[in-house]
Amino acid sequence: MRNRVVLALCLAMFLGESAFASKKNAEQGRQFFKQIPKDQRIPQALNRLTFGPRPGDARQVKAIGLKKWIDLQLHPERIPENPLLDAKLKTLDTLNMSGSEMVRKGMVRKLVARDLAEGKLLRAIYSNRQLDQVLDDFWFNHFNIFLDKGADRFMVTEYERGVIRPRVLGKFRDLLEATAKSPAMLFYLDNWQSVGPNAPQPRGRKGSRGLNENYGRELLELHTLGVDGGYTQQDVTEAARCFTGWTIDQPQSGGTFVFNKRVHDDGDKVFLGVKIPAGGGESDGEKVLDIVARHPSTAHFISRKLAMRFVADNPPSSLVDRMAQTFLNTDGDLREVMLTMLKSKEFWSEGAYRSKMKSPLEMVASAVRALNGDVDSAFSLVNQVAQLGQPLYRKQEPTGYSNASQEWVNAGGLLARMNFALHLAGNHVPGVKVDAAKAAKPDDPTAGIGLGSPEFQKH
Repeated sequence: MRNRVVLALCLAMFLGESAFASKKNAEQGRQFFKQIPKDQRIPQALNRLTFGPRPGDARQVKAIGLKKWIDLQLHPERIPENPLLDAKLKTLDTLNMSGSEMVRKGMVRKLVARDLAEGKLLRAIYSNRQLDQVLDDFWFNHFNIFLDKGADRFMVTEYERGVIRPRVLGKFRDLLEATAKSPAMLFYLDNWQSVGPNAPQPRGRKGSRGLNENYGRELLELHTLGVDGGYTQQDVTEAARCFTGWTIDQPQSGGTFVFNKRVHDDGDKVFLGVKIPAGGGESDGEKVLDIVARHPSTAHFISRKLAMRFVADNPPSSLVDRMAQTFLNTDGDLREVMLTMLKSKEFWSEGAYRSKMKSPLEMVASAVRALNGDVDSAFSLVNQVAQLGQPLYRKQEPTGYSNASQEWVNAGGLLARMNFALHLAGNHVPGVKVDAAKAAKPDDPTAGIGLGSPEFQKH
């Protein structure tokens, strides 16, 4: 029995991608216009919109109807959360603390980091609001912050909990401003220290402060327009000028956003051809956010990135264009953009089916879900994700982790996945217990989308 489970795990994790790669590369354009059979639609939905199917999930989706299930996932507030998840999260003390409370109580960095990472694994494995969790991971990665940069070790928890998670299906403009004013982002990209030319200098440190372009650059390149979005270095500088004075009150104590008019560059600016008059104060930065959030380049960049995550590494331009048009027509309504994608023929095509290699986080979470694992402690799973190349909350570069499958395809990573499969199936992962016999039953209603299928490893 155990050999069957191990074999299924290994086949799912290694043969799934390579068996189809060459064929898909040669015919992918045509395959996006070939629809998958109806009996493959539920597996496609479960593998793209969740962290992998659990035993019985396919039967439940079929019972309520695929269309209704997708609508519920797009409205997570309508889905009762798993009480087991709530109970497990309560043991992670810092997840509901503010940054200032962590500092006041003397929480050490290692505990905060451990609680964050374990919480992410537990939500991925146990949450009933699966698409909400997938999008939380997507948008945190898009607006990435490195946990180990100074005061951010006490700010990232509140950043994900209060900034990212509540807005993953809302308006992009709201999400963008929330990240821009987050103390975690202000600290990570050094904008809290960026000041205008007439700002007072600290005594004895003449010329020690000035304009910092880090946030202005990443806002345009990574958060909105994209590297080919039509901006210039001058636009980066003008954006940075607009955000001077957006800073943090007492960052080393947890901090909150404040606007400091005394250090703001209040002169005229011209950003992307739009004149921003002098004297605007804090609204200068808000005008920049208005411009980029509604720019056609942003609509295309965000739509392509979502399609790359949920459809294929090289999504068809026809789909991206329709998603971008929805973005523009709805003022950046992310739920509507997702709905356009999920209603598309491309999402349900042979070109999309089994075309994505799972990231380490997705693979580990889906393995535990497929075996209906009981997680007493997620610490070993966190370490496993890190060993596979994706240490959670610790991507130092603002790019975040790649959405491309090739990022995770290498000999060392594949061997590590095989070893993890062996340990998990044999109940040798500390803190995790699986029932291999139950998972291997041939009459399981999820047969074809679980352990014995490439879908376990692949989206």
